[in-house]
Amino acid sequence: MSFSLVHLADPHFGGVANLAHIEGMEALIPDLEPRAIVVAGDLSQRARHGEFQAARGFVRELERTAPVYLLPGNHDVQWWWRPFVPFGSAAKYAKYRTYFGPALAPTMVFPDAVIAGAVTAHGVAWGSLTSRLRDIAVKGHLPKREAVRVKALFGAAPPAQARILVVHHNVLRGDLSERMGLARWRTAQRRIVDSGAELVLCGHDHQEKTELLEGRVVVSCAGTLSTRSRGERPAVFHRIVIEEDAIHVELYRWEADLRAFRRSDVHAFARAKMAGAGAVVAPAAERTDNAAATAASAASAASAGSAAPPAPTSE
Repeated sequence: MSFSLVHLADPHFGGVANLAHIEGMEALIPDLEPRAIVVAGDLSQRARHGEFQAARGFVRELERTAPVYLLPGNHDVQWWWRPFVPFGSAAKYAKYRTYFGPALAPTMVFPDAVIAGAVTAHGVAWGSLTSRLRDIAVKGHLPKREAVRVKALFGAAPPAQARILVVHHNVLRGDLSERMGLARWRTAQRRIVDSGAELVLCGHDHQEKTELLEGRVVVSCAGTLSTRSRGERPAVFHRIVIEEDAIHVELYRWEADLRAFRRSDVHAFARAKMAGAGAVVAPAAERTDNAAATAASAASAASAGSAAPPAPTSE
């Protein structure tokens, strides 16, 4: 098997969106020939109609290449409705649903993979509260009901299908922010591992990161496409290729002088169910310069996507 996807997060359409990054991604993604594109939340900056309209146009452009998986981030939630509707959550997501449909955490099923989401962006909610005032409506949490639902989906999937979990908040500590995206993060991590996920796609921290969780679950945290990259780092998105025995995470980094994304780092992780837990970061001898990497990436994508991708089923 060979299943490839593009993973991005936090475009933040609105005042902080970087149109050069958006246009550069739109130009490159067709050449990568992904089977799916995952946008892990924060499509907007203030959950305004104009921002969601711009994000919807972006999604429609991406759909010309592959099916697009979406779920909301904390900036997409109208959390200020909470005091007016204390016992219901529908109002918080009403505007998001207007533009992207009723399902907050849909499921996409392919012959080689199942992509499931878990909502972690709840605005002002008991599960997300911490002792820090600045965490209000920023931190997320992974409710037990969401973890149980995802575990059931993965448990019912055929063994050959890769199990991919999408959440918005970073599930590992940010290197520069030194912050966890989720409140009660130890519980959240246990629930993720217990769900049976092989690969977790997230964002929120505005800094790219690729590591193993508990030595067995690959975590891909995409950077932001906005102007608010952590530490003023270049924007980064990921291309991920899942094969029989390995998961490869390729980082595409913005090069301002070229006004284009180019492949930089490549990380390879052994698939836990095939060869036990373990991760290998490609050594320097296996890396190439940007021009060669781009050509190699295109060749790899063509090989992975030479057949027409089957239409996924969604829930």
